[in-house]
Amino acid sequence: MDLIALALGILLLCLVTWDLFETIVVPRPTPDRFRIARYVVRLSWPAVRAIGRPRNGKTHDTLLGLFAPAMTLTLLVAWLAALILGYGLVLFALRDQLSPSPHDLGTTMYFAASSVLTLGYGDIVAVGPAARAVVVVAAVSGLGVVALVVTFLFSLYGSYQRREVKVVTLQAAAGAPPSAVALLVTFAQLDLVGRLPGLFAEWERWAAEVLDSHVAFPLLGFFRSSHDNLSWISALGTILDAASLVLTTVERVPRGEAELFTRVGAHLVEDITNLGFRAGMTADPRTASPHPSLGRDAFDEAYARLGAAGYDLVPADAAWRAFEADRAEYAGRLNAMAAYWATPANSWLDPSEALTSPAHIRSDPEPAGAIHEVDASPDEEIR
Repeated sequence: MDLIALALGILLLCLVTWDLFETIVVPRPTPDRFRIARYVVRLSWPAVRAIGRPRNGKTHDTLLGLFAPAMTLTLLVAWLAALILGYGLVLFALRDQLSPSPHDLGTTMYFAASSVLTLGYGDIVAVGPAARAVVVVAAVSGLGVVALVVTFLFSLYGSYQRREVKVVTLQAAAGAPPSAVALLVTFAQLDLVGRLPGLFAEWERWAAEVLDSHVAFPLLGFFRSSHDNLSWISALGTILDAASLVLTTVERVPRGEAELFTRVGAHLVEDITNLGFRAGMTADPRTASPHPSLGRDAFDEAYARLGAAGYDLVPADAAWRAFEADRAEYAGRLNAMAAYWATPANSWLDPSEALTSPAHIRSDPEPAGAIHEVDASPDEEIR
């Protein structure tokens, strides 16, 4: 019995240490099925999405906004609890080196908890060398876990705030939810068309930072915008659509910056969806439209608005074919992301469209036609 408890305790401590190392220390995705953090988030998110879903959008959105911050605290509790259990099993196997010697596992768990949390009441004392070493290591690991999680929180919130600054400022030009057509029309009306290349360059840097941070720490994807009808996913889709329009439809606007942003943005969308999700109804997520109403009629209306705003345009038929092909590189994956995280989808012509888009109104754990987790790809939503 003592050997079994010792082996189980050491195994659990190794799993917790490895999970902490991969989740917080390693700045890149680390696929592994034996992860505490992975399963805490995987099992919690569908349950939270299912709570309060019938016709209570505001309350439901508030609940979803609490998920990511709550998960950081939940993970801290889970890691500490696993450490206490692991050290409790080890100390139970070494109970002869404790004074007074505990007669049951519960008392040993209490002593392990006081050691991990550095309470040190002194009602139980380690007297043997092995038990003393375990108690010292338990105290160090407990302090280390708290320090690592605090560092993790600062890193998460720093990345979150840098991400949201660009998302919020986009609202002034593109509306909420943002619209690529509204963005381009606003720039034309304010005589800012010459600043479009600079806009795409800024969002290229934004996309590169989001790619690096969200792939390294996927929990960031669950952090929602503090403003209604805005999300980093809809902002990304809006700038991608605007860049695609510049590349395929609008003439006399420099295209180099738009092309570079499109490459980085499409890379971001692809890597995020490769964390373990895919489009549910199609074999290739690139073939799924991120906005059900977007077709030739919607494009023609956008084409007319851009022309009325003063843009020189490519002939409509050629522009539509090129735009449709260009948008297919990211559209389906972007829709999958919006559906899974239940965020507002980007609008096309009018910001009110996105409020009734399927990605926004569906709140079931697995939206129809949206995404499902890929069993063959064990990369986590959270490391």
